[in-house]
Amino acid sequence: MTTSVSSSTSDGNVIKNVIKNVTKNVTKNATKSVTAKQTRVVVKRHGIMRLLYTCKHTFNGLKWMCRNEAAFQQEILLFIPLTVFACMANISAPQSAILVLALLFVLFAELVNTAIEVVVDRIGLEFDTLSGLAKDIASAFVFLSMLMAAIVWWVILWA
Repeated sequence: MTTSVSSSTSDGNVIKNVIKNVTKNVTKNATKSVTAKQTRVVVKRHGIMRLLYTCKHTFNGLKWMCRNEAAFQQEILLFIPLTVFACMANISAPQSAILVLALLFVLFAELVNTAIEVVVDRIGLEFDTLSGLAKDIASAFVFLSMLMAAIVWWVILWA
């Protein structure tokens, strides 16, 4: 059974109904997609599985930093020989530990700095004063951690 459309007003109504149905279906499918993504993201683990997944994500983060962050790569290249030196130097074990902890603090600061930069970049790459300020403050944190490490090393080894 076919129906012929006799006037231009009924053509307009048909087109409006088609657009309305298509829009409704697209919106419905988009909502399903968002809901599916949201429910898939939240998985709370407990016990040993939580610990294993934490170790996995920690390793992934460190691996990403070593591959993608030039500053972290340079700090690792300094960390390794300086740690060996701190352990072999003619100083007490607590002093060696303090020297290594000062170096580790620089790595921690670089991790925090990169995390802040990644989050700010995820929000948007266009220039924003507050985004720039967040990155500057994170960079200052790294600089101050390096300054602190240098002072600790100077005090323990030469003062």
